[in-house]
Amino acid sequence: MFEKIKKKGFQVLALHHAEAILTHDMPQAVMELESALLQVQIPIEELVRSGGGEGKLTQRLRRSLSDIYGWRKHKFEIKKTVDGEEKESISHEIDHVKRFPTGTFALEIEWNNKDPFFDRDLENFKRLHADGVISRAIVKFGVCAVDQAATLLPS
Repeated sequence: MFEKIKKKGFQVLALHHAEAILTHDMPQAVMELESALLQVQIPIEELVRSGGGEGKLTQRLRRSLSDIYGWRKHKFEIKKTVDGEEKESISHEIDHVKRFPTGTFALEIEWNNKDPFFDRDLENFKRLHADGVISRAIVKFGVCAVDQAATLLPS
């Protein structure tokens, strides 16, 4: 799985049966993600440019996934109702969501993400999975300019 991007220098880490789940349940998602990542190039100007806002690489990757493959931003809203009365409502906006015949796949792309945001995203994914909103195979890519690391994390 993801052999082409590994050859390009990406580091791929699949945890808790993520590889088996993705390979067998969502091969189309794997193909789309790998195809988009194969197009990744980081010009030296982008490496030395100061931060602030979304990086150009992240913008290009988001556009590719959205425009070519149909991975759209989606806001999930989960409401807790007791005896017909709404008690609680939580929403989660995910940058890229796509529904496949075997389940719903959620993806966040971050550039040199800070730990608190990474942890928040993982907790959101866990909650959405526990609520049956997204499939059990969830991917989180940590895009890093230096080593082009792609990390696969299921819920």
